[in-house]
Amino acid sequence: MSLLCVRVKKAKLQGPPDKFNTYVTLKVQNVKSTTVAVRGDQPCWEQDFMFEISRLDLGLIVEVWNKGLIWDTLVGTVWIALKAINQSDEEGPGEWSTLEAEVVMKHDEICGTKNPTPHKILLDTRFELPFDIPEEEARYWTRKLEQINSLGDDEYSFQEEVQKKPLPSAASQCSFEDADSAVDDRDSDYRSETSNSIPPPYHTTAQPNASVHQFTVPSRLQQQGVLRESCADSLQNYDLDYQEHVAIRRYDSIDSTVSGRTDLETTSESSQMTSRQCSLGSRRSLDLSDSPADSSRYGSSCNVSQGSSHLSELDHSHESAHGSEQEDDHQEGEPNHSYHSLGSYQKDGQARLREQEEPHGEDEEEKVCETEEKRADHSAAKLPLELEKPKDVDAGAQVSYHGDNEPPPFPPARAHWIRAISKVRLQLQEGQDEADPSKPPWLKGGPAGGLYGIDSMPDLRKKKPIPLVSDLSLVQSRKAGITSAMATRTSLKDEELKSHVYKKTLQALIYPISCTTPHNFEVWTATTPTYCYECEGLLWGIARQGMRCGECGVKCHEKCQDLLNADCLQRAAEKSSKHGAEDRTQNFIMAMKDRMKIRERNKPEIFDLIRDVFCESKLTHAQQMKTVKQSVLDGTSKWSAKITITVVCAQGLQAKDKTGSSDPYVTVQVGKTKKRTKTIFGNLNPVWEEKFYFECHNSSDRIKVRVWDEDDDIKSRVKQRLKRESDDFLGQTIIEVRTLSGEMDVWYNLEKRTDKSAVSGAIRLQISVEIKGEEKVAPYHIQYTCLHENLFHHLTDVQGNGVVKIPDAKGDDAWKVYFDETAQEIVDEFAMRYGIESIYQAMTHFACLSSKYMCPGVPAVMSTLLANINAYYAHTTASTNVSASDRFAASNFGKERFVKLLDQLHNSLRIDLSMYRNNFPASSRERLQDLKSTVDLLTSITFFRMKVQELQSPPRASQVVKDCVKACLNSTYEYIFNNCHELYSREYQTDPNKNQDIPPEEQGPSIRNLDFWPKLITLIVSIIEEDKNSYTPVLNQFPQELAVGKISAEVMWSLFAQDMKYAMEEHEKHRLCKSADYMNLHFKVKWLYNEYVRDLPAFKGKVPEYPAWFEQFVMQWLDENEDVSLEFLHGALERDKKDGFQQTSEHALFSCSVVDVFTQLNQSFEIIKKLECPDPVIVAHYNRRFAKTIGKVLMQYADILSKSFESYCSKEKLPCILMNNIQQLRVQLEKMFEAMGGKELDAEASDHLKELQVKLNNVLDELSAVFGNSFQTRIDECVKQMSDILCQVKGTGNVAANARNTVAQDADNVLRPLMDFLDGNLTLFATVCEKTVLKRVLKELWRVVMNTMEKLIVLPPLTDHTGTQLIFSAAKELGHLSKLKDHMVREETRSLTPKQCAVLDLALDTIKQYFHAGGNGLKKTFLEKSPDLQSLRYALSLYTQTTDTLIKTFVQTQTAQGSGVDDPVGEVSIQIDLYTHPGTGEHKVTVKVVAANDLKWQTSGMFRPFVEITMIGPHQSDKKRKFTTKSKSNNWAPKYNETFHFILGNEDGPDAYELQVCVKDYCFAREDRVLGIAVMQLRDIADKGSCACWCPLGRRIHMDETGLTVLRILSQRTNDEVAREFVKLKSESRSTEEGT
Repeated sequence: MSLLCVRVKKAKLQGPPDKFNTYVTLKVQNVKSTTVAVRGDQPCWEQDFMFEISRLDLGLIVEVWNKGLIWDTLVGTVWIALKAINQSDEEGPGEWSTLEAEVVMKHDEICGTKNPTPHKILLDTRFELPFDIPEEEARYWTRKLEQINSLGDDEYSFQEEVQKKPLPSAASQCSFEDADSAVDDRDSDYRSETSNSIPPPYHTTAQPNASVHQFTVPSRLQQQGVLRESCADSLQNYDLDYQEHVAIRRYDSIDSTVSGRTDLETTSESSQMTSRQCSLGSRRSLDLSDSPADSSRYGSSCNVSQGSSHLSELDHSHESAHGSEQEDDHQEGEPNHSYHSLGSYQKDGQARLREQEEPHGEDEEEKVCETEEKRADHSAAKLPLELEKPKDVDAGAQVSYHGDNEPPPFPPARAHWIRAISKVRLQLQEGQDEADPSKPPWLKGGPAGGLYGIDSMPDLRKKKPIPLVSDLSLVQSRKAGITSAMATRTSLKDEELKSHVYKKTLQALIYPISCTTPHNFEVWTATTPTYCYECEGLLWGIARQGMRCGECGVKCHEKCQDLLNADCLQRAAEKSSKHGAEDRTQNFIMAMKDRMKIRERNKPEIFDLIRDVFCESKLTHAQQMKTVKQSVLDGTSKWSAKITITVVCAQGLQAKDKTGSSDPYVTVQVGKTKKRTKTIFGNLNPVWEEKFYFECHNSSDRIKVRVWDEDDDIKSRVKQRLKRESDDFLGQTIIEVRTLSGEMDVWYNLEKRTDKSAVSGAIRLQISVEIKGEEKVAPYHIQYTCLHENLFHHLTDVQGNGVVKIPDAKGDDAWKVYFDETAQEIVDEFAMRYGIESIYQAMTHFACLSSKYMCPGVPAVMSTLLANINAYYAHTTASTNVSASDRFAASNFGKERFVKLLDQLHNSLRIDLSMYRNNFPASSRERLQDLKSTVDLLTSITFFRMKVQELQSPPRASQVVKDCVKACLNSTYEYIFNNCHELYSREYQTDPNKNQDIPPEEQGPSIRNLDFWPKLITLIVSIIEEDKNSYTPVLNQFPQELAVGKISAEVMWSLFAQDMKYAMEEHEKHRLCKSADYMNLHFKVKWLYNEYVRDLPAFKGKVPEYPAWFEQFVMQWLDENEDVSLEFLHGALERDKKDGFQQTSEHALFSCSVVDVFTQLNQSFEIIKKLECPDPVIVAHYNRRFAKTIGKVLMQYADILSKSFESYCSKEKLPCILMNNIQQLRVQLEKMFEAMGGKELDAEASDHLKELQVKLNNVLDELSAVFGNSFQTRIDECVKQMSDILCQVKGTGNVAANARNTVAQDADNVLRPLMDFLDGNLTLFATVCEKTVLKRVLKELWRVVMNTMEKLIVLPPLTDHTGTQLIFSAAKELGHLSKLKDHMVREETRSLTPKQCAVLDLALDTIKQYFHAGGNGLKKTFLEKSPDLQSLRYALSLYTQTTDTLIKTFVQTQTAQGSGVDDPVGEVSIQIDLYTHPGTGEHKVTVKVVAANDLKWQTSGMFRPFVEITMIGPHQSDKKRKFTTKSKSNNWAPKYNETFHFILGNEDGPDAYELQVCVKDYCFAREDRVLGIAVMQLRDIADKGSCACWCPLGRRIHMDETGLTVLRILSQRTNDEVAREFVKLKSESRSTEEGT
């Protein structure tokens, strides 16, 4: 039996185009097939038909019909004898046949035609070699074919003409706009699965119906023209000897230039990859039969473009899918001038070549390769760099390289050479196939293998360019994690499994399930009663609408549509068959063959890729394709399997009974065989554990598993009558038999039948399948894994040089796209055919990617994949309540395997993130994106562990990333620390010669200098900035927990702090650098901290450590600064002195030295301030130290001025300027105090400055006093003149009203001398002195004036001596009494008259107003309250008071006369009782002198102590005032026990009186000597009424100015006995002892 292939191409009809709407029918051996109808006078069908022929004596009848409204009319007929048809494996160009009007009949059979019409039709007819003919027969047929084809040589001239004329582009009849032609009638034999638009991305199930659009038209004819001629030529040249090949090889590159192209053009074009991206190595030089032209155009990228499959009918056995229609589509619209391979060889060519070439052996093979290698190297050397970067070239686009009118690249005679060269290639390839693995790689068909066409540039130039550093880091081998992930993929090594999967994949793709089996259901209303094909229920009218398949017409309920077998193609074939049952199978086989043929022709790249992936040779691939096609055809008839199904249990079923439960049972149906389990009553999680056995003979059958709730009530019986279903539906799952293999234990989610069904839960099934002939085969999931991994390995490692190519997919399901279009179609078709769940595909791809997770773009894909895997397991739907972990445990991928994979990946990701600076450099935006995706992937893994594995508390992704970032920063810091000098020089140093200055041993931290640290800080800042600006925006998934910039600053600072602290401790020991260097470093560290660290959460509100590291060095600097300041001070003062202490300006009253001193101090303080030390304790230390410096400097200044001040007092202005300077010091000090913190300043420093302020104040006071005192002598003179004038004022104290004027006149006269002096001076002071200084000077002058007036006018001195005590002690001696009397009568001791007092009072007022100066001078309150004025006034007032009043004043004011006895000279024991008469109020005081004790007195004679007690107070003139005890001889502790009584009047209380106790040594004939005195004031005992005490004896009585003044006034009242006695008492003091 032979297979006849007919391709109806096109026709040329004579007549108006709108008249024709034609189709073609083919009839042979009682089988009839029809094309679609196409409008126009040049219809183009391009449809293939296959017929199985058992009789070769018949003919093929071709009829062209024109479609009419009611009936069709015959345009013409062609009859072709079957014997005249050639045999070929490849489609040919076809032949034009004239349509004839009538047929010639013989024995009721057509044997010819007659009456030619003007119409023509182009048909290609050939017998195809059967798939399974024996080798001998095949050789016979190929030889026969060779002979037939060699007859075609004479067609050359015609073809040449055809070549020269470019054909017009496709006529309009092939366009999509023609609706009729595109979708003509629903019952056409089959739908085309290809279209002439660019193929849709990945697989789609719906394709346009018009076969017309399968191929583009314009270029076929000219291609075929070339082919016939060239093939005929080339076949005669098989026997060129070997030397010629070598020779030809040597001229390769020259030829390529001759052919109209330069090497460079050739190269750049050859480096273009095809859309399949096949590398030479992986395909084992599959371009063996490509021509030089082809090679020169596309190099070794194996791009075989349109038409190459038509080069020879012989070439099919090696590259059955060479001609890529897809590429036609890419080049649509360009005139096709891309000429293709003229070389090809026979099916058994390999064997024959081996026989011919055997003598040459292996040595020649190697030589050839070496020659190729050298030539390749030579020409590669000429390449400019740009051309070595194939990655810039758009891999997908294919370009036609020749201009529109360019001649063919070489004459047909060149084909002789080609055929010869292909022999050598073939031999080399076979040698490689069996090569020893130890041979060099270029002998193994790797990318450097020497197998190129004559015109091709050698492909060595296409070595991968040397990667940049960042690329290197990506490509380098992984140090940890999934290092062995690829190695563990046993499927790459398991040749037996690979071989099986290869066949299965071919099977799935040659007859793809995506577009051949599913039904195309549409809602449909039956107009007559019809029955559902599945459940045989009624379909009729609107109420019982159903679904109808548009393809095959099968009808069923909506709920049954999933249960129908997916055998649409079979049904369609049966339906389209218009003959009896015996033709159904034949028709079906025809349809399937047709499908496979179109598939193979339209998608050659798919089969090429499968062959490359599984490394099959062309020959075995071609044989395998035939075998697979046959097995597909045999499939339905020869396939059988034994299926064992165990219904284990279900979970989470719906409750259908009123009791809130259900009574579930399960029915299992395979084909028409149905079995059921027992019922489990009242259980929503039932366990059945029942096993069923089935036999299945149709691979398109489905296993229908349904769960029911058993009901046994009236309602259910009624329901059974109406619906054929008495029980409630609980859910179903439909399993394709073809998807089963091996043994499976799977959970299936229960699905709804219609949208109305309420369904939930899942059912667990254990299924075991034994397919006839595949008993020992791995389950399909393992087969799928093998396919996916090998495909991935091929595309990534073989073709992509280790780089994963990310497919460009959009939309919700983009994550299910794993490869580019071709590879994706392979895995999807396999998965669809063999029932691999999309989630399993995703997990498999995830596993593959995990070995390449560091490639660019891969983390993002993995992250998305894992997120979708998570969603699949974790987001439980309403239809099931199985927990995520249970669902995952039921995953076919393998729970343990996936978890282990994720754990390894997690570890690896952590390791890589711990080196994110190397792995994801900030300079590469793509890598930064990968970094973001890597973190997303980590997050997805965490989510998986939490939601899918349901672990309690897996490590948080944010924490993991944080730890990784910290780890990376740790190592980064270590790196920059260890390579600081080198990195700094490289990044920041402009002068390259500087690098040599520092010897290597000093490039690290040193105690001799501080150069290292600023460099390190600069590098740290660059790292932090990079993290902040480049990495933080990328790693923004955890804004609350992870800010890389902040972590970077924190880690860097922490590490830096440790090193810095240690370094500073070392420096503190040696101190080899200047303090200024330490200060500068301090500033840099401060800036680093403030800029990056201060506001970090870990450091906010905390006192940093860094000031403590530098404290000692700052202190050292402050010490040095103090010396500098002092030196500066002396210099400033010297300069000032030289200039004569000039005022700095007319407004500033001080000289420049003050300004200079404080300028220097302020500058020093600014430096301290700029340290912005955040540690208050250390700031306090600095301030204390600086306060001392200020103190030292200012006090030195003050001291120097004070020392020389007196010498300047004689000058007019200088003293004032110097005092102004001191005052200015105080002002500036106050400002400095505020600048240093004011009230906030550290207490100790603050106290120090306050003390300093006080000291300066005192200095100013002293200087003022000195200055004031310098006027003393001149004021003395003035006051003496005043005194003299005052003495001349006469008159009584009672001044009459009319005499007041005279008093004023007298006052003026008295004041004149003083006023003349003050006037001149005060005017000068007012202009020269600062206000504060002026006031001080005024105060001093005021003091001097008041004191002088008091001394010289009011209370003139008693003698030249000072102090009354001395006078009176001298007067005590008897011999000196006369002196006292003399003194009393001297002129100086006179008293003032009342009038003189009045004049003086008035004069005081005038002086006071003068010093007030209308508010510009001293304040009135100050003047009023000034002690000097009060003393003067008091003295004046005392002149007019009585003796009693004065004594009373004395007693009341002098409260401390006997106190403060440091070294008592003894003590007296006395008892005092105070008694007040209740009636008269008189006071009586009783004093008992008990004893004296411990008397200190030296004497050579008799010692006779006695006690004298005197009552002092007013109103005592007429009362007994003094008592004395008896004396006791030579007793230093005498006892007296004597009592005395004093009577006090009732005029004053006891507080006006005091007792004076005096112990004396009695002496005969001279005055008794005073041992000691004690005073007791009665006010102290007034409250108690009595007291007894020991009174210490002092040497004299103490009194203040008031007491002294009272004493001086009373001393002038010589006529008053009481006064005289009082003065004597108070003037007494201890006498001198003998022997001292």
